[in-house]
Amino acid sequence: MAGPPLRSPAPTVLFVDQDLALDRTAKPVFKGGEVTSCGAGCSFGATLSMVRERAPSVIVMDFGSGSRDGVAVIEAIMAEKPTPILVLHRAGTPRDDVFRALDRGALDMMDWPERADAGFWAEFARRLVLLSQVRVVQHVRGKKRRRVPAKADDGKPPFPLVAIASSLGGPKALSSMLAALPKSFPAPVLVCQHISTGFTEGLARWLSSSTAMAVVEAVDGAVMSAGTVYVAPSGAHLKVGPGATLMLDDGPALMGFRPSCDALLSSAAELFQKRAIGVILTGMGRDGALGLREIRQRGGRTIAQDEASCVVFGMPREAIALGAAEEVLPLAEIAVALLRLVKEC
Repeated sequence: MAGPPLRSPAPTVLFVDQDLALDRTAKPVFKGGEVTSCGAGCSFGATLSMVRERAPSVIVMDFGSGSRDGVAVIEAIMAEKPTPILVLHRAGTPRDDVFRALDRGALDMMDWPERADAGFWAEFARRLVLLSQVRVVQHVRGKKRRRVPAKADDGKPPFPLVAIASSLGGPKALSSMLAALPKSFPAPVLVCQHISTGFTEGLARWLSSSTAMAVVEAVDGAVMSAGTVYVAPSGAHLKVGPGATLMLDDGPALMGFRPSCDALLSSAAELFQKRAIGVILTGMGRDGALGLREIRQRGGRTIAQDEASCVVFGMPREAIALGAAEEVLPLAEIAVALLRLVKEC
């Protein structure tokens, strides 16, 4: 008689902090058995050797101290033994350090609360399990897909609109893509990035340092301007409103997300139709696939990041499977494509 199916071993976690206290403080995250410890924590200086020895599934770095060392360690890990990294941010320390870590290869971030309750530990464990599933993807070539014939629209918006969906690995991808767009880019760019609550203002500030375009957190009722990037704030869906305005909607989360990529892309499709350009970048899950398909069905132009350049191919893969992506391109080619498409829309 066959026995019960074998259970996969729980992902292993390596905790890194300068004071060697995190491994003890974070023990409640192991209570449910979803993740397990590597056996010991380590300082920033010992991280690379510990990664070589223990091969953790996920690394957690506490940026409460030693953030400069942490950024250098992330670079070394990503060069020698790429591993998913989550950065913890403590109150009173600069959020900019967290975005520097993302730029060097860290995948996610969380605020470390003054008092961690059961809800925090459950969410912490969930994030670690999610990150443990991220794997290096096989290289494939970008390709172009057949365009769906454009449908007639009732009126022409004042300018083309670019709407971007991204999740895990998105901040670094956004930074790279926006850096290649000029200050005179003739369209507003709306961004829905899945990110921990409270980090969107810092994300906007960090992205502004990598592009000539203006980057701001979106404000309800604001009139969009070409050459400006608008980042969806935490806790609200970013949508396109009448008269080229921005709308923030605090309605229920869609598929677990608020802001929702589908909400942004669908509203862009409805109001900008043939002048809407949708982009899906790296990320886990399927948020944004339906919205991207709607843009394409209404005659807009659509791009999905290719597998080879994604940290996580989940969101682009879902969009491609739905036939939502007109073009599938490496990250390095998306900005060039956008410059071409804004002239054609």
